[in-house]
Amino acid sequence: MRPQTEDELAGMIAQARAPLRVQGGGTRSPALAGEPLETSGLTGIVLYEPGALTLVAKAGTPLHEVEAALETGGQRLPFEPMDARGLLGTQGTPTVGGMAAANVSGPRRIQAGACRDYMLGVRFVDGAGRVIRNGGRVMKNVTGYDLVKLMAGSFGTLGVLTEIAFKVLPKPAAQMTVVIEGLDVAAAVAAMSQALGSPFDVSGAAHLPAVGQTLVRVEGFADSVAYRAHQLRAMFAAHAPHIEDDDLAVETMWRGIRDVAPFHGRDGDVWRISCKPSDAPDVAARLDGALMFDWGGGLVWACLPTGFDARAALSGIGGHATLVRGTARPVFHPQPAPVAALSAGLRARFDPKGILNPGLMS
Repeated sequence: MRPQTEDELAGMIAQARAPLRVQGGGTRSPALAGEPLETSGLTGIVLYEPGALTLVAKAGTPLHEVEAALETGGQRLPFEPMDARGLLGTQGTPTVGGMAAANVSGPRRIQAGACRDYMLGVRFVDGAGRVIRNGGRVMKNVTGYDLVKLMAGSFGTLGVLTEIAFKVLPKPAAQMTVVIEGLDVAAAVAAMSQALGSPFDVSGAAHLPAVGQTLVRVEGFADSVAYRAHQLRAMFAAHAPHIEDDDLAVETMWRGIRDVAPFHGRDGDVWRISCKPSDAPDVAARLDGALMFDWGGGLVWACLPTGFDARAALSGIGGHATLVRGTARPVFHPQPAPVAALSAGLRARFDPKGILNPGLMS
């Protein structure tokens, strides 16, 4: 099924009696049972007001079209959404609806926030075929329950997004990366924590064990970026860091981190592990595989032998692990009983027939 309008989508869902596999551009579609329900027919930028820092797009709009429109206004989506195709081996086209439904947020999240923090309003069709609107097109609006945040990261289990309004921000004039060589995981996490705790407004902090590099990014006006980068280099002078100031090289470097490029084409299951940065070295010590660290150590990407459950590495530590590539179930970390009860209640309320990506979140 590929509806072309919101009303057509609402009719399809209202009439459905069997499971529906909701998907946007097909870049991260889970292996679920059910008839495919594609939102790629709901496409187009509805509104773009650079002066108001606002963009509204239908859910099936390709992400590259939104980014191209923002480029003309010297603006961007601040949360740096990843392109999962290389990691997952898919061939689809990323859409804004899929990005919002998965709350896709990249390295800049530590500074700018997540996708959900920039979603101003949504329109969606719930599992009963009802069209629901929540939020607006400005940051300050009073609309009752915050369904905007609820839909972000719901992976199509509460409703099918049809339109999203975003706050956007100007692109920075310059960016540089301080590169520290040769640190082990513990030392790298300590260095990233020191950088993030500094007054130098770090917008990215990652560690790549495979190449032995720890990366710290700063962005903004050119003079400010140069000053902050040199201050950070002086902070870590004992490790003889260098500064990468070529804009294309910096862009390529962080796109690789955003898209988890070290694991592209590599065998094994890929896990996304969230933990306290201070716990990252302990988590790493329990994993036998390739690792990559983002968010100052708060996000651990792990490519592990097929069938290994990364959740076992969090025993006694805390955090949660999500299977991004692989066939194990459940995909998501089991929730504590009270949270699981709330989640089940929400799904029963918004999807009373239990037809929207059933089983994905449980």
